[in-house]
Amino acid sequence: MLHAAPLPSPVGMLTLVADDAALVAILWPDDPPARVPLSTPGDGTDHPVLAAAACQLTEYFAGARTAFDLPLAPRGTDFQRAVWDQLAFIPFGETRSYADIARAVGRPVATRAVGAANGRNPLSIVLPCHRVVGSSGALTGFAGGLPAKRWLLAHEGVSNPDLFTVRANLP
Repeated sequence: MLHAAPLPSPVGMLTLVADDAALVAILWPDDPPARVPLSTPGDGTDHPVLAAAACQLTEYFAGARTAFDLPLAPRGTDFQRAVWDQLAFIPFGETRSYADIARAVGRPVATRAVGAANGRNPLSIVLPCHRVVGSSGALTGFAGGLPAKRWLLAHEGVSNPDLFTVRANLP
């Protein structure tokens, strides 16, 4: 069974979703149901994973946290999960390109597939898909919208969120 709780944030009202043991999704205010298909969650206002996620995200938004320590259970294909795993290696305040992620998952020509998987990342912010930019450093799509992506990157100290330095040193 899934549980959900709202979280007000500087980038809009987020919905945190967990199963009995782990965080499953962070949904954006205007998320179409097909982006992260889930069964209808019940009330999770007292759920320990949701409480921990809300606390850590609040700390992140306040500038007191740069990494998350939460049990995660994103639902997706093997390829999607491989892409999402790589997102966790992008340090706070840095970016990577879709091509960097494609090379890191062993599929160097799968840049578009990486983009599609990135767009379906159910754990935005915690698995930082906002840190993935085009090869030129340009902002590209983001489930929360480009203003939210720009805000998150600026919050992390990217001095000019329209001109990124892409570093290609993923593990």
